Amino acid sequence: MEITRTIKKLLLGLAAVTAISATAQDKLAMQAPTDKTLKSIEALKLQKSLAYEDLDMPASQLYTTWETERVHYYPNAIIPDSFRIDLSGYYMPTESRKITSNYGYRRGRMHKGLDVKVYIGDTIRSAFDGKVRIVQYERRGYGKYVVIRHPNGLETVYGHLSKQIVKPGDIVKAGEPIGLGGNTGRSTGSHLHFETRLLGIAINPKYLFDFENQDIVCDSYLFKKAKSSAGGSGIVYHRVRKGDSLSRIAAKTGSTVSKICKLNGITKNTILRPGQVLRCF
Repeated sequence: MEITRTIKKLLLGLAAVTAISATAQDKLAMQAPTDKTLKSIEALKLQKSLAYEDLDMPASQLYTTWETERVHYYPNAIIPDSFRIDLSGYYMPTESRKITSNYGYRRGRMHKGLDVKVYIGDTIRSAFDGKVRIVQYERRGYGKYVVIRHPNGLETVYGHLSKQIVKPGDIVKAGEPIGLGGNTGRSTGSHLHFETRLLGIAINPKYLFDFENQDIVCDSYLFKKAKSSAGGSGIVYHRVRKGDSLSRIAAKTGSTVSKICKLNGITKNTILRPGQVLRCF
């Protein structure tokens, strides 16, 4: 009889331990998703913190100074032999598709940007996330203009505005309004003068932005330092769109059909596919 009671006590004890163990396991199982959620929240906080730091001092790996008065002033800057510029996360500065003046020599002087037709009061937006470096007025040049430095290394210049709606030090997101279209400074009609530069070296915006199709030319642009100190060159890509031909792509990028064929291992008779990426330089 005594043995039976002892066995019963042992069985009850084991059942209790099992119940406690099961309860603990349930609690742990319930806690696991919570821990995972908390870790995800902490990871998001860290990402946001890092993103803020990137915007607080964008492209700090390239730029050694933060100048709020002079547009193209980069003392002690070392120009890399090559640098890949990430164009993802872009936003077109204006909805206008009309280019009124291209990059290049114009009336005996170098025009280092694109002139895009806009009307006075049209919204002008930041091309990428970034930090506003300069908001100034230049009577014989840019007129009312804004310069923004971006984490991808680019600086974008927006000239001839009628109104600036940001101030130096502002952190802006891609697509955020920064000014209104205008006709200020050295200008003969309302338009946006748009520049893209790396450490002050002008890059033809046409190699990066396709205003006609309201899109970027490709996902990234490889900047390559020129042999002379006059400026930079780069590897230029073009994403094929419906209706494109080799001759049209060559004219758009300033290349030649034979050069495009050689760089991509194709012939003049190759059928182009929309979405296909071709190297043009």
